[in-house]
Amino acid sequence: MTYDIQFKRKAVKELQKLHQKEAERIIERISDLSDKLKGDVKKLTDYTPEYRLRVGAYRVLFEVHENVITIYHIKHRGEAYK
Repeated sequence: MTYDIQFKRKAVKELQKLHQKEAERIIERISDLSDKLKGDVKKLTDYTPEYRLRVGAYRVLFEVHENVITIYHIKHRGEAYK
């Protein structure tokens, strides 16, 4: 199953603050998500958004509804779950 990817405005701003190399790496991993949720994806318990993608020291927090992935946050691992 393939998914469409949507970014919330906050996630775009967080991505723009990162170094270009890190941002490119994260975008590449996010594009892999669109094909059957490939990557280091984990369903979170008692946390919203429901899923996280691990990309090195960064976490991409997202939700899946039908065939749409909505990216809410892109944060360093130390700040992701606060």
